[in-house]
Amino acid sequence: MPESKSGALVPYARTVVRGLFEFASHQNEIEWSPFSDGVDIHRLYGDGISGPTAALLRFRKAGRVPVHEHQGYEHIIVLEGAQRDHNGVSERGMLVVSPPGTQHGIVSEAGCIVLAIYEKPVKFLTDDSTDNGALDRHQSNR
Repeated sequence: MPESKSGALVPYARTVVRGLFEFASHQNEIEWSPFSDGVDIHRLYGDGISGPTAALLRFRKAGRVPVHEHQGYEHIIVLEGAQRDHNGVSERGMLVVSPPGTQHGIVSEAGCIVLAIYEKPVKFLTDDSTDNGALDRHQSNR
C-alpha cells in the first residue's frame, strides 16, 4: 500500500457498490452498455478483452449470454432473480464458481442481475456473440 512520508497509509481510488443485494432497486442510477441479446453490462474494472474483469450484468426477460469457455476462473454472484445453464438454476444469493476450461451458455427467463468476476476473458464459441440459439443448441447436444 502507498505510504506517505510519515509512514501513514494513503487513501487510494477504489470502486464501492453499496447495498449489493438491494441493487435492483437503484439499477438505473448507473450507465449500462449492450452486451448480448437482452443483456446489459456495467464494467467495474477491466475491459473484458485482456486481464481480470468485474462487471454487473443485467439480464432482461429471456436475456442470454451465448455458449462460452472460461479461460480462467469465473465467479458469479446472483444479486436478483435467477439464471440457468445446463448445470441448473442459480438464484438470488448464490455464488457460482466456474473453473478454467468449462463451457456454458446462460439464460434468464424472468430477468436477473449478477456480479461477474473473472480472471481472464471468456472465449465465445459461436461466430456471433448475440446468437440466440447457442444455449439451446449446446443443451440439445449434451
